[in-house]
Amino acid sequence: MSLKENKKNATAFYKMAYEGNPRDAVAKYVGEEYIQHNPDVADGPAGFIAYFERMQKEYSDKSIEFVRCIAEGDLVALHTHQTWPGNDEYVTMDFFRFDKNGKICEHWDSIQQIPKDSENPHKMY
Repeated sequence: MSLKENKKNATAFYKMAYEGNPRDAVAKYVGEEYIQHNPDVADGPAGFIAYFERMQKEYSDKSIEFVRCIAEGDLVALHTHQTWPGNDEYVTMDFFRFDKNGKICEHWDSIQQIPKDSENPHKMY
């Protein structure tokens, strides 16, 4: 798979899961294994599906904007801006590793809430 294809697939995978279709996202984009490094999400495809189904049920009016997508080798990094109920805003950095078949097989992330006040005028995204 090309870097361009991996970037397209990582974005589509995350968007599909975030918007409430994690089962379809896993079926279409995940390989034989899915290693999860986020401590709030159980390992494997079932853990990913359960987490995003719960998020959709509890926070159906959340939104996501993909700010940047960077690929190198078998890795894709997504920089996102998320808005949750009550206008809570977060910036995330998600990293996906692709297997030799072009399927997502591993995930890391870092999440930070955007503070109300900042020492500088620059956005975090």
